[in-house]
Amino acid sequence: MTAFVSCSSMNQCHSQRCIIPQKNQRKVFKLSFQVRRASCSMCKMSSSEKAEAMVPDMSKRLFLNYVLLGTASLPVFYMISKYLSFFFPASSGNPDVTIARDRLGNEIKKDDFIRTRNPGTRELVQGPKGDPYYLIISENGELLSYSLDSVCTHLGCVVPWETGENQFICHCHGSHYDSTGKVVRGPAPLPLALAHVDVDEKGNIVFKTWKEKDFRTGSNPWWT
Repeated sequence: MTAFVSCSSMNQCHSQRCIIPQKNQRKVFKLSFQVRRASCSMCKMSSSEKAEAMVPDMSKRLFLNYVLLGTASLPVFYMISKYLSFFFPASSGNPDVTIARDRLGNEIKKDDFIRTRNPGTRELVQGPKGDPYYLIISENGELLSYSLDSVCTHLGCVVPWETGENQFICHCHGSHYDSTGKVVRGPAPLPLALAHVDVDEKGNIVFKTWKEKDFRTGSNPWWT
């Protein structure tokens, strides 16, 4: 004796007839019932519920998004860290001592600096409080024992060195300073700030707070 049953699929609405031996009828009917019940449960789901059932777990999607975002952000964080390290240098442990750093935030070695610069060089580097300071190579090739803050004492512009004029000249409002940073023409009211230049035990150029009288004016330093 044979039996005819309907074989249903969860993803299909049609049925096909199958010839089943009698000894397997109970198993087939039981399986057919289970499949039919599952199919009916799926059919009762709304379109939105079906779509939600097929979407990956939201927490996993968020996790993957965070991973991708973090990976893409690494270069940006690196650039920002370099920027911050220039304007907010790490403390040397002594508030009166600041390690000189180049525009990339790297420590400046005295021997390397002198070897790769010409006599008469005045180069801006990162100095105390993040201000740009001039390191100066004398005409005989020696690093001067003092440095000049490049910030104009009038309204805070950075003052470039003009080789042809042999002066620091502010392009904002026309103030002039001589080679030592002393005012020779206003409106700047005060000379450029000074800092001592020294070398630490690692060979790095360092700035030290100038607390003595200003050798250019004979007055106490206005910047301390």
